[in-house]
Amino acid sequence: MEEKYYKRYESFKRSLAALSEARERDMTDSFVLSGTGAKFSITLDLSWKVMKDIIIQHYNITDFVSGSPREVMRKAFKTQLIEGDIWLEMLKVRNELAHDYDGDIIKAGCKKIAGCYLDKFYEFQECVDKLMKTAEWDS
Repeated sequence: MEEKYYKRYESFKRSLAALSEARERDMTDSFVLSGTGAKFSITLDLSWKVMKDIIIQHYNITDFVSGSPREVMRKAFKTQLIEGDIWLEMLKVRNELAHDYDGDIIKAGCKKIAGCYLDKFYEFQECVDKLMKTAEWDS
């Protein structure tokens, strides 16, 4: 893997580790809620960019029309980097958070972020770690 892609993956892992702290925090605290929302958005953005890196570098798929997060996630699903429609749901939540001016969206989404969304990020990390160990990835 090229160094810039490796660095992006390392950033994803650091962001995920910071986001995982949400499971230990008081989700009624507005500062914790806003931090969780921000870290979720960053982690999701890094994850789809890592997906794109892998799809291009490992699978040699370059037929992206726009390279949008939605399009990348669809390709990642086809290559079995991720599973299920939950990633598109996560993308929808990330987009809604950008317009969450009174905190209602993050209040509703924190249980899913700390619960199943974190698990999906960790599943993706396991998949990437396995790919990185293969001989084809190193070339």
